[in-house]
Amino acid sequence: MKNNWVASSPLTINWAITNKCNFGCRHCYSRTDTAEELDLEALCDLIKKASDAKVFSINFGGGEPLLRKDIYDIAKFASGLGLIVSMNSNGFLIDKETALKLKSSGFSKVGISIDSPFPDIHDEFRGMKGSHKRAVAALAHLKEAGIETSISSVICKINFNDIDRLIEQAVSLGAGSINFHNFKCSGLGFTNKDELDLTPDEWKKFYIYANEQKNMIKNIHISLEDPIIASLGQKDTSSLVKGSVCGKLSLNIKSNGDITPCGFIPIVIGNLCNDELLDIWNNSPVLNKMRNKVPKGKCMKCDHYSDCLGGCTARALALTGDINNPDPHCWENES
Repeated sequence: MKNNWVASSPLTINWAITNKCNFGCRHCYSRTDTAEELDLEALCDLIKKASDAKVFSINFGGGEPLLRKDIYDIAKFASGLGLIVSMNSNGFLIDKETALKLKSSGFSKVGISIDSPFPDIHDEFRGMKGSHKRAVAALAHLKEAGIETSISSVICKINFNDIDRLIEQAVSLGAGSINFHNFKCSGLGFTNKDELDLTPDEWKKFYIYANEQKNMIKNIHISLEDPIIASLGQKDTSSLVKGSVCGKLSLNIKSNGDITPCGFIPIVIGNLCNDELLDIWNNSPVLNKMRNKVPKGKCMKCDHYSDCLGGCTARALALTGDINNPDPHCWENES
């Protein structure tokens, strides 16, 4: 398999259908996004375009997608086209009735954000008192409604020493998986990076331990999507591509239809209102550069480059201004 292999069309689209949110998360990438929202008719037209382009699944996010009152109509339309429909939510607005409506409108999976096993720490990080309690309740309502659930935890200074407790919490809440997301430096994540981000050495220690737990614990799936894990000899055999999946398996669409390689790379490569998705997918100069990165700096002498391809492209761009530079989280070849 070639390192720059890409799917013939995006397998997944992460779709930020709104930038509105009821939380004030300290790492939010979309808080400063002022793009307008498409109305229901326009949004459904674009979902149809995505379906026609052979997109397999859509994951709705934002912002908080449940702040759109037409979320059920959006999901029903998408699932009616045969798309696999999922959502990321903070869980605050999910009660029993909402969970049942999500199920009937076609959601197959809902991910809930819980960043700490300690309610006060989670609430402070998310900027909403009582948010941990509501997130826990949301998982119970979703499970009762028959929707597959996952927990998303953004790894940073507040929780990287609490991996055992985060896993125990996820198991006790009946989640099917827990996703340990590497801290991105976009939006407020960039503003607060000095306070929240880990050092390369801390990332190495975290991933060594998290990988041990992933290999040992069998009653829940532990997801670690960071390509720099390859330098630990932990190759993700389930992934279809090497390095970042953005622009190879997935794309991001903003609330106004703008297309970006991922939610953390603020480079607009088209707009689905005016452009054909497959034309962007096949011909975008930006995507071509991302799929054919050229090693720079310490990556040039690294034995793991062929597997990690420089690590997270979004992080390299945000902190160095060049997608080809080494991922700033990488601990390899540190002088």
